[in-house]
Amino acid sequence: MPEADLASLAARFAARLRVEGLPAGPERSARFAEAVTLTDPRTTKELYWCGLATLVADPSEIATFDRVFAIVFEGFPDHRSVIGDGSRPDPAVPPQRVDLSDVVDTADSGSSSSDAADSDSPEDEDDIAPFPTIATAEERLGGRDFASLSNDELALLVDVMRRLRLATPLRRSRRYEPGSRGRRIDLRTTMRQAQRSGGYPVSLARHRLRTRPRRLVVLCDISGSMEPYARALLQLIYCAIAAGGPATEVFTFATRLTRLTRVLAKVRPEVALERAGKAAPDWSGGTRIGLALKAFLDRYGARGVARGAVVLIISDGWETGDATELGEQMRRLSRLAYRVVWANPRTASPHYQPLVAGMAAAWPYCDTVVSAHSLRALDPLLRALAVAKR
Repeated sequence: MPEADLASLAARFAARLRVEGLPAGPERSARFAEAVTLTDPRTTKELYWCGLATLVADPSEIATFDRVFAIVFEGFPDHRSVIGDGSRPDPAVPPQRVDLSDVVDTADSGSSSSDAADSDSPEDEDDIAPFPTIATAEERLGGRDFASLSNDELALLVDVMRRLRLATPLRRSRRYEPGSRGRRIDLRTTMRQAQRSGGYPVSLARHRLRTRPRRLVVLCDISGSMEPYARALLQLIYCAIAAGGPATEVFTFATRLTRLTRVLAKVRPEVALERAGKAAPDWSGGTRIGLALKAFLDRYGARGVARGAVVLIISDGWETGDATELGEQMRRLSRLAYRVVWANPRTASPHYQPLVAGMAAAWPYCDTVVSAHSLRALDPLLRALAVAKR
């Protein structure tokens, strides 16, 4: 089949799928064209499976694909055997020979050159995976809410999360490092170099304060309403720790505060989550955010853990205790921390308002509030953690 015909086939077929609501972007079209080239399908049945394997990323999209496939290839005599009564090829019907060079001509006239041009339109930018090296997992699960993922599907996101990098703003430490533009003269290095020029300091060595990432402190709500989100975001934090990100302290809370920093260190993701569940006896319990924050500040925060750190609170804001107490502890925390970022999956709704008493009390003391409810929604979270104050 000529290369131009193959490109036109992939573009027109994908364009018709997009018209019907299936997100067949440029990446899927390219995979479809490559699959047709490699397999050289001789029947519409074989062509059907090429398209199903490359253009469909979720079981909910199969019905749309079957309907469009029937429309595009309805001129072929074995079209009913391809689709059948249940949107699957019928192996009992003998396959018919297909000349793919005719497919372009039999495609729907409405999806002609204008549809092919639409394949590069800005509308397809949302279909491009932000993680191209693992596009399959991202396309299937990237836009789904963490609450809808099973444990097996959550495990598939480990490879994606390992490629993400948690970064926090830099701060000056008390240690020095050589720096040609440093404001302070390094007398020891200057005198040592002067020995090479007869004791005369021909050049002045300078040094400057080192910079290092600010500590990240994670306070994760593990109550019943937050359990699926807690598992996903704790998995993200674990992958960041394993990848050598900033110094990180991890705490969980429901009815009590539990420190998980050592539990998550140097173990596999599934083992880390299992150990986290055992270490936190209040997993899937009630929520007392104010008392948990007070315990954190009294035992760890005021002693230096939260001082100058980026604090990430993962919670939906449902407070079963006193909301006034939560507001008071958030005020204390905002004075110690460099930034306070709150990840609330309920804010994914465009109509969300902080009307719940707990969230309303904490809202004024948050520097940023993000949803972080899905894989694709993690990008605003990562940006919020990395931003520096002006």
